[in-house]
Amino acid sequence: MPDLKWEVLSSEYIHKGPWATLRTDKCRMPDGRIVPGYYVLEYPDWANAVAITEDNKIVMVRQYRHAAGVVSLEIPGGVIEAGEKPDEAMRRELLEETGYLFDNFELLCKLHANPSTANNVTHCYLARGGKKVQQQDLDEQEEILVEEYTIDEVKQLLAQKAITQALHCSTLFYALIKLGELK
Repeated sequence: MPDLKWEVLSSEYIHKGPWATLRTDKCRMPDGRIVPGYYVLEYPDWANAVAITEDNKIVMVRQYRHAAGVVSLEIPGGVIEAGEKPDEAMRRELLEETGYLFDNFELLCKLHANPSTANNVTHCYLARGGKKVQQQDLDEQEEILVEEYTIDEVKQLLAQKAITQALHCSTLFYALIKLGELK
């Protein structure tokens, strides 16, 4: 198989922020052609989870997403902090966003949101046996409603296209396959 990887000749940062950084790379393609300015968004890695409670309900969150201007039904998740392991980040995010504690985590997959423009990876988990142990502990700019659904209700929401966050839909489908709910 031919080598398709580009060689990065130089990089220049245009913007550095806490959640997103933009750089432009000058690259050489395998055939020698030069790409003078390829824009790359640098994001921290993320983690998300299909979180199933002790009574077999899937914990979902509903929140406003400003960039798209929509109120979105999603699975819990968030940024993996520097030095944090992905499963530790997921445990923390679940506790903060929902107040549920989960100890049983299984990595379902790793996904790239958009590998043509972004460099991060999303670590997708199946968490089981969750118990409500505290109130939410949200960040200053978070307003999150916690909702519970049966597996059949989540399947119906997916069929109705009511869950539109692509990474979360993918994780839900992987979890439903793992659980034997989709064939």
